[in-house]
Amino acid sequence: MAVETGTQAPEFTLPDQNRQSVTLSSFRGDKNVLLVFYPFAFSPVCTNELRQVRDELPRYQNENVQILAVSTDPTFSLKAFAVAEEYNFPLLSDFWPHGELARTYGVFNETPGMANRGTFVIDRDGLVRFSEMNPPGEPRDQDDWLRALAQLS
Repeated sequence: MAVETGTQAPEFTLPDQNRQSVTLSSFRGDKNVLLVFYPFAFSPVCTNELRQVRDELPRYQNENVQILAVSTDPTFSLKAFAVAEEYNFPLLSDFWPHGELARTYGVFNETPGMANRGTFVIDRDGLVRFSEMNPPGEPRDQDDWLRALAQLS
């Protein structure tokens, strides 16, 4: 079961595509966080969702919001994905222990060993204000994310 709205977001530190550590609580008091789990780098639906973020980045990452995209891919795959697609936002690796953060957030899919399409909006106080999970192959409505973020401003 996915982390519910109104609850404290579970803390984490994960490496990004540049092998730099990113910690959720580092944004506390400063920015809201849009936490986006996706199954795999280079997969069609994931790539298209993240391309929309790239193409409209100021809507998803700005002085009020930090986007953090998470998959169970290793950092080296995420680096290749970021370079190939020109993603200029953090792609976090939940590779080892495999899927631990996705499990914590209730979006890990055990059978294929990947994260489902889970999305969480976390406010400056660390509370989850929006939560959704879509099964594999089902793209998300990113306007839902923007509406959830707009309610925080």
